[in-house]
Amino acid sequence: MEFEFEGRTEKEAIDRAAEELGLEKDDFDVEILETQKTGLFKKGHVRIKVHTHTSGVRDPGNSGRRTSEADNAEDNFKGNYIGKAVFGEPKPQNDFEEKMAEFAAGLIERMGYPGKITVLFREKHKIGLKIESVHSSILIGKKGKNLDALQLLLNVYASKLGKEDFRIILDTENYRIRREESLVRLAYNVAEKVRESRKSALLEPMNPFDRWLIHTTLNDISDVETKSEGDGLYKQVRVFYRGLK
Repeated sequence: MEFEFEGRTEKEAIDRAAEELGLEKDDFDVEILETQKTGLFKKGHVRIKVHTHTSGVRDPGNSGRRTSEADNAEDNFKGNYIGKAVFGEPKPQNDFEEKMAEFAAGLIERMGYPGKITVLFREKHKIGLKIESVHSSILIGKKGKNLDALQLLLNVYASKLGKEDFRIILDTENYRIRREESLVRLAYNVAEKVRESRKSALLEPMNPFDRWLIHTTLNDISDVETKSEGDGLYKQVRVFYRGLK
């Protein structure tokens, strides 16, 4: 399920979402859609989209605007970060982990790029799986799209196993961390160019997590704003100059 909320700050919008949906903050993921910083004659404004699979969600009524539930696949890109590392226990420890590892191994085997699957990290309602393969670069694909597609299939399979509240993160060759570092550098570089040119810049289409990273990276830069544009799963982030007011 998806809902949109607004607030003067990101924290205020998230707090409002938690209160009106009757959920803990760990029970939903947040995508920043738009952020406007506080100026001398302008109040700050943040618009977020909340994604949750949790049952028993309270109807926010007129306070929170519910959006389409059609594209639940978007949720599976959220939370793409490396969690607590597994020391000494990289092998699956229960039936669910074994089935997920076997399914992942079967997928890449049928693709013609076999490899070994181990557990990268374990958290509440989230596990990370790691592919060890000589074909890692192919499995990652351009801008990580192959890896994202495989991760999406794993999350669909987890739901079929009755684990709708679980998130599966798939990684190989530390791509997720390297991608995050690259996006942070990109965000700062684009912000500097926008400041110099006073013209907006439209970034390439990105999945929800990558867009969230761009938004949050530039959130503290007072004279630059960001906004997601487009339809579908892969939207674009526009970075534009607003000046110091």
